[in-house]
Amino acid sequence: MYKLIRSILFKVEPETVHTWVMNRLQFAYNIPLLRYWIRAKYSVNDPSLSQTLWGIDFPNPVGLAAGFDKNAQYIDPLACLGFGFIEIGTVTPRGQSGNPKPRMFRLPADSALINRMGFNNKGALSAAPRIKRKKEQVIIGGNIGKNKETPNERADSDYELCFEYLYKSVDYFVVNVSSPNTPGLRQLQEKEPLTNLLLKLQEMNYKLGSGKPILLKIAPDLTNEQLDDIIDIVRTTKLHGIVATNTTINRDGLHTPTTKVDAIGAGGLSGRPLKQRATEVVKYIHTNSNGQIPIIAVGGIFTAEDAIEKLEAGASLVQVYTGFIYEGPAIAKKICEGLIKNGHFNKKRSAN
Repeated sequence: MYKLIRSILFKVEPETVHTWVMNRLQFAYNIPLLRYWIRAKYSVNDPSLSQTLWGIDFPNPVGLAAGFDKNAQYIDPLACLGFGFIEIGTVTPRGQSGNPKPRMFRLPADSALINRMGFNNKGALSAAPRIKRKKEQVIIGGNIGKNKETPNERADSDYELCFEYLYKSVDYFVVNVSSPNTPGLRQLQEKEPLTNLLLKLQEMNYKLGSGKPILLKIAPDLTNEQLDDIIDIVRTTKLHGIVATNTTINRDGLHTPTTKVDAIGAGGLSGRPLKQRATEVVKYIHTNSNGQIPIIAVGGIFTAEDAIEKLEAGASLVQVYTGFIYEGPAIAKKICEGLIKNGHFNKKRSAN
């Protein structure tokens, strides 16, 4: 059924259809009977799926990645679709319009997307009160970035402002220095500026309270030497974990005609073509950190088998984004049911 609906939705420009669908879902959520029906249809409640990380109890390991609900507008209806956690953003200190449209493109032949959104959002001060008003008991991550016009030498202040604005609203933070769609942002992944940024956030973390988990979202395009630096930085700054990975600038091996890909132009590629590389990054970090760094895996996850691949590579949790768009609202349920059938977490607990 969803494939038929998708074929119709895919005839409409991506941003337009996203807003239309999410507004319809919000409308349905506001009707109690429909809300209960959605929750009953799409949620899986099984204690074997529960995970505890950083003192946070995740009801299941399947989350919604940042980028889908940039402004924390749809937390409650999305929570009813069975996600164990939702990451909002990327948010910046001040609202910004992002890059010129069109800036989101579908590659159906590859089950992929290319986006160059450019951190379009209404700002951290706008998102914070909406998170506090949520009705559903769902774990919220805050993905934070810098404004486009802020030079890299002053990027720290943007991240610190976001951190302060969202501190009392979110359960954990993700520092995004890996989007390819903000000029110069990925330069912040270099060892010295990144170490300095994360040390400042950690200092701020304990000034504001007892300390929230802080994770770092990294690009899939890093070399092994750069990944070694990331592992060292995480240890030096006592960071809580890594989100691996963001979108890629690589275009190798696509089934979509090169002429179409070239016409789309710049942007981050997500979806199935990212699956293998994201798994490689997860496995590399897990192996070379001796399993000491918790990882949230994202990239090419469409099925339970995809999720199991990431978990067996060393991830503790997984996130979906492009898979959600291509597979539909039942994706979290299907992955959770597949994990239960596979007994992944029961096997892991038995092994421990």
